[in-house]
Amino acid sequence: MCGIVGLIDSRAQVDPRVISAAARTLYKRGPDDFGVWTSDNVGLGHRRLAIIDVTSSGHQPMMSPDGRYVLVFNGEIYNFMEIRRQLDTYGFHWRSSSDSEVILAAYAQWGPQCLQRFRGMFAFAIWDCENRTLFLARDRMGVKPLYYHHSAASFAFASRPKALLSLNPAWSSSLDEQAMRFYLECGYVPAPYSIFQAIRKLPPAHWMLVNQSGLRLQQYWDFRGIPPRSDWQNRREDDLLDELEELLTRSITARMISDVSLGAFLSGGIDSSVVVALMAKHSTTRIKTFTVGFAEKSFDESNYAEAVSMHLGTEHYCEHLKISDLLELMPVFSTEFDEPLYDSSAFPTMAVSRSARRYVTVALSGDGGDELFGGYPQYRIVRRLESFYRLPRAMRRALAAIAAKMPQHRLKLLSRALGQNGVMDAFSFCRTVSKDFDGVLLHDLLRRTVSLRDLFSQAAASFPAGLSATESAMRLDALYTLPDDYLQKVDVASMAFSLESRDPLLDHDLVEWAMKLPLKWKLRGRQNKFLLRRLAYRYIPKAILDRPKKGFEVPIHEWLKGPLRTWAEARLAHEGFPSAIPMDRTALLSIFNLHTSGRRNAHPLLWSVLMLVNFMGRPTVNGEGLTPAHFQYAD
Repeated sequence: MCGIVGLIDSRAQVDPRVISAAARTLYKRGPDDFGVWTSDNVGLGHRRLAIIDVTSSGHQPMMSPDGRYVLVFNGEIYNFMEIRRQLDTYGFHWRSSSDSEVILAAYAQWGPQCLQRFRGMFAFAIWDCENRTLFLARDRMGVKPLYYHHSAASFAFASRPKALLSLNPAWSSSLDEQAMRFYLECGYVPAPYSIFQAIRKLPPAHWMLVNQSGLRLQQYWDFRGIPPRSDWQNRREDDLLDELEELLTRSITARMISDVSLGAFLSGGIDSSVVVALMAKHSTTRIKTFTVGFAEKSFDESNYAEAVSMHLGTEHYCEHLKISDLLELMPVFSTEFDEPLYDSSAFPTMAVSRSARRYVTVALSGDGGDELFGGYPQYRIVRRLESFYRLPRAMRRALAAIAAKMPQHRLKLLSRALGQNGVMDAFSFCRTVSKDFDGVLLHDLLRRTVSLRDLFSQAAASFPAGLSATESAMRLDALYTLPDDYLQKVDVASMAFSLESRDPLLDHDLVEWAMKLPLKWKLRGRQNKFLLRRLAYRYIPKAILDRPKKGFEVPIHEWLKGPLRTWAEARLAHEGFPSAIPMDRTALLSIFNLHTSGRRNAHPLLWSVLMLVNFMGRPTVNGEGLTPAHFQYAD
């Protein structure tokens, strides 16, 4: 795991000190080594967290033996030894035992087609000194981030926006209006957008070629069009379980390759438990596992993780905190998350990453299991709504009207869901954080931009014909919510403490297999993640695993009425509320008062706005605050 940065300046020679300063902003992503390479108008920088080949032979930027190619790379190629043996037949001579050198040789031999051979998480750039072209690529599921800037004068890329803003602070001067709307609707910014008009994200499973002619963008893999296999409907459960176990075992054992200490996050839920179970089965040493517990019993699930650990015999570490202790991580959040992010589970993710880093450098996680195998409650809601939307429109309107008259807020939200044009629009509504707060977003913003619903609808049009709305919902989450919310959260939270997180459930062979799996093997009755759950039962008793899903819940709704009330009110009511945030501040304050009085639970909307205000007021790389005066909307 590392941090990368690069610059092509068409006007002048690149100063290595500029690249060095930009790489320095990525220090926590790579505290073990540092390197800069420049040649005329090109510069590359690298921060290294040494995982594979921790010797100096793995130093980057790395140049090919003939001097033609120069590489900076963030991530891991888990099957690099297999690819290395393939390249041996072409007579390559190796100077290291690193996966970085294998990427260089594979690109030299196969060009962009090398990506089809890679199994891993990665974001890398290769400069071709002979053809004066830059090749960039990002892994299939978007585990590793890659941002870039392009203009007539320059092209730049980096692992995080902060490194790009170090190269040119003016790139922060305009916010992207469309990105702002997406963020205020769903709490994150989906690729290819970033919050900054001048910065974009390379989408997952894409490569880019940069030369004097401009940019060429190409997608090299896509799970969206893989149809469920109808002939799998009546397959024997044990046969499917054996296939799933084989795929997971192959993925997990590949991700256990490391030259440094390794462990796993363990929440006690299905996903992390099955990962740890298979790690323990195939490890010659005792697995280290990590979780955080809370003094407040209503939020504490550490006893479930401890029960799984005891059953599997792991070396378990649990740091017990008070929920209020998470607030001490706010400075880390403000510094490391250089795009706004609504997801409050970033705080316990930072806490468990900090705890794990005391003992290991690499930790496996269970991310991806919910999207691939049907874990989130929204999928069961959509499944029920599919039947509802087959009713005549008049009957649907009548039922929605009845729910709207009920005093409970949940029933009013249900009424709004029932009143959508279709079941996929209802899913988009479920995925928004603004929900039923009409009139808060300014009309001009709504008129000039597209909605999350529009984004989802456009993507769903590329899904296989006949796909159910429930299956479409899972694919939309895998396409957007997973990489741009959850994976970004884990990447930044773990890298804040120089910890590498690996995601065995996101191996592309497993993703493709999950796309082929019919819905009956994911949701059955009231049970979610049916097949993955059955695999977990092979190793862990049902009594430990069968419980309602919580996740890393944080009591934001209570914090905003208690310890954070004064802080929140000052940011929402102050005259300095950023004018660049396209919201009706009077309506927003009214919603805040409803929340603090206990009449409404509006914390999703309020927290998303507060995190945006917090982002706009954080220190920049040069130490100045990003005040409202810094921001305009680009035309």
